[in-house]
Formats: sequence, structure tokens, C-alpha cells
Amino acid sequence: MTGTADPQKIHTFLMFEGRAEEAMTFYLSLFEDSEIVEITRYGADGPGPEGTVQLAVFALAGQRYMCIDSPQEHAFGFTPAVSLFVRCADEPELERLYAALSEGGAELMPLGDYGFSRRFGWVNDRFGVSWQLNLPA
Repeated sequence: MTGTADPQKIHTFLMFEGRAEEAMTFYLSLFEDSEIVEITRYGADGPGPEGTVQLAVFALAGQRYMCIDSPQEHAFGFTPAVSLFVRCADEPELERLYAALSEGGAELMPLGDYGFSRRFGWVNDRFGVSWQLNLPA
């Protein structure tokens, strides 16, 4: 997977515990030029539950990411110290993404003017992934 035909050398890698496909599907619905590039699922012989994501590559707005459903539980999860930063094209896109990504998640910084940006918001989505949404000047 992601062999020499993949033009991107470094990928953001997201580890879920059973919700990778749900997260990918949600993210794909939010951004144009998005697709599941490759997906491999666990079979009946494991080690993860059959049908869950062993490894997937997906693209959001042309940028590729990787994800898995870890068969092990971990004492850690996602942290806002690492986030996905989105430059929004206009106010409607910013508001749409903020509403969708914050639903069932947590607002870290409500939409506002923080001096470094005329309109910015920061959220953790319902899967725990952190997103910074920015409307450039």
C-alpha cells in the first residue's frame, strides 16, 4: 500500500479504535476532491475485528492521509497539540465546516477574530481529531 505510485512522501496517520471508516466517510462528505484511495480490512483471522480498517489511504481536498483501526486499546488518543489546519475559501465554508466538525465534539476556540486571523475557530471532532479552521485576510 502507498507504494512508489503515491506522490506524497509523508502522510498524517490517524489511529482509531473501531471508527476509522466512519471518520473517513464523514471527512469525505465535508471536502471536495476527496476519496478513499486504498483500503485493506481485517479478515476473519484478525488480529482486528473482521471488516474493520487494517490500513486505509484517503484524500481530503487532494491531501492524502492514512488511518487504521487499532486492534489494541491504548491509554492515549488524539491531542489538540497536533491538528489539521484548513484554509477556508469563504465565510460559508468556514461556518459549514465549523458546525459539522464541532457537532458531537468540543469547541476549543469559538469562531471569532483573534488578531492573527479575521475569522478562526478550533474544534475537536466527535472522533477526537483536532481541526483549526481559518479564513485568511
